[in-house]
Amino acid sequence: MKFYSTSNRSNQVSLSEAVIKGLAPDQGLYMPEEIPVLEESFFVDFSKMTFREIGYKVIGALFSSALSDSQIKELVDHTLVFDAPLVEVEQDVYSLELFHGPTLAFKDFGARFCSKLMSMLLAKSAQKVRVLVATSGDTGSAVANGFLGVDGVEVIILFPKGKVSELQEKQFTTLAENITSLEVEGVFDDCQRMVKQAFLDPELNVKLLLTSANSINIARWIPQCLYYFYAFSRLPQNGKKVVFSVPSGNFGNLAAGILAQKMGLPIDHFVAATNENKVVPQFLAGDAFLAKPSVQTVSNSMDVGNPSNFPRLLALYDFDENRLKQHVSGAFYSDSETVKAIQKVNEIGYTLDPHGAVGYLGLVDFMKVNPGYQGVFLETAHSGKFRDVVEKALGEKVVLPERLAAFLEGDKKVIPMGNDFEEFKGFLTNLKS
Repeated sequence: MKFYSTSNRSNQVSLSEAVIKGLAPDQGLYMPEEIPVLEESFFVDFSKMTFREIGYKVIGALFSSALSDSQIKELVDHTLVFDAPLVEVEQDVYSLELFHGPTLAFKDFGARFCSKLMSMLLAKSAQKVRVLVATSGDTGSAVANGFLGVDGVEVIILFPKGKVSELQEKQFTTLAENITSLEVEGVFDDCQRMVKQAFLDPELNVKLLLTSANSINIARWIPQCLYYFYAFSRLPQNGKKVVFSVPSGNFGNLAAGILAQKMGLPIDHFVAATNENKVVPQFLAGDAFLAKPSVQTVSNSMDVGNPSNFPRLLALYDFDENRLKQHVSGAFYSDSETVKAIQKVNEIGYTLDPHGAVGYLGLVDFMKVNPGYQGVFLETAHSGKFRDVVEKALGEKVVLPERLAAFLEGDKKVIPMGNDFEEFKGFLTNLKS
């Protein structure tokens, strides 16, 4: 299978090139040339299958032309080493818990898949690879831990100073080894812009082999479709239509859900749920898409004003905006609404993180006016990663899992960086090739 650029469908490359380059030279995002549709018998039987068995089938359908069966099995086995349980929070409302991985966030799935696939594809390369990552929180920790100690790879993480929770910071700034953290004066969008400029800079690309582990890279993006299949397979088969509500920042997670739908998974509808960074919900409601500076919220991992994966949303519907709007609706929520949701759901015995709270609100609001559904919201991180917000909302301590608390013991090591690309380019230029 070839992969095309969202900026020019005739610009097609191999799996290896799409993964190693990350971003197309024309600034487009890579997409599979064809989206395979799984046979109906798979959906009849997948409720009896394990998470890994589902993974073999889905990844095999997507990558069998480039990888052997044994490589696909190795890749899936490396990725799916933790569960993603489906928990009923209230009648017909389910939380898909994606925080049971090493950094307690959904991005652990994509990061583990990406690091393993990249190491497979680079096994015979003598050149060191620099993975550039812009993060508003969880991407940095997941990628850093996924690539920690991988031979031939150096990870460089850019994050906005003062806009990432302490626990998130500690998960990537205390690791050292092949992980370098740049603390940028600015917002996430500045970090994302600088990374994109580096990929497109001809001088840097002659000197260094640069790639991305953000969700713009198909190796980070595609594996996220797996937990949609798994969640659906664990829902009651009661004849009700299914809606997924996805808390969204860069929109890779939502795009992965739509990919699963395009492969045949019978999801009826999606809700794109955001905080006050609402450019996509406004677009879905009829406004023109207009990138804006991001604003800081209590759900900081979604503080994105110019979502990188927006072109993928359009590409999945053949750039037909009306078709996209028929299958995806938008919703956005203030900090006060997010906090109230945390408080409300805690009363019925379930603790939300701020991002899951936004997803929950999007789901219940959709179901209020659309009867006949059962719904799933994505709980994308453990509440302990945002304990300041959650503890303030609930007036009680959040108990941290041991592996999360352990990160707090490490010493933060960062390099200060302005938000000017030339300064970042100078840093990269001085790296040993």
